[in-house]
Amino acid sequence: MEVGQLQRRLVDYTKSLLTEGILDDQFSQLQKLQDESNPGFLVEVVSLFFEDSEKLLNDITRALDQQGVDFKTVDAYVHQLKGSSASVGALKLKNACVAFRSFCEEQSMEGCLRSLQEVKQEYYNVKNKVETLFKMEKQIVAAGGSVPKTE
Repeated sequence: MEVGQLQRRLVDYTKSLLTEGILDDQFSQLQKLQDESNPGFLVEVVSLFFEDSEKLLNDITRALDQQGVDFKTVDAYVHQLKGSSASVGALKLKNACVAFRSFCEEQSMEGCLRSLQEVKQEYYNVKNKVETLFKMEKQIVAAGGSVPKTE
């Protein structure tokens, strides 16, 4: 595939992630911070987000597996994940965390377990989509092109 086609595919794919609400404008802002002087900026930031999120998801799962669940601890982990999600523009994940926190406040074990599954689903969805986006960017660079800026 020629560079121009790859670039158009990337722009269209990025727009679809924004339109579907998987990502929001915060992600676009992070993209704009990346330039020739720091070409790996976005990959680095998002990779750290993925690492932290995996740890938080494990912490949340462990906290909900305890005999007497400490909902304040669960809520603190979910709050942290919500903040991280917002900072990288993972909109659907952030919104799933907001819903999860309401179940923590209600101390609803059933609601928390359902929310945990939804949060995990949204996490793996955004991770998969963003990794696909990064692969597309690598293809463009490997073909001798530059990654187009999205508006």
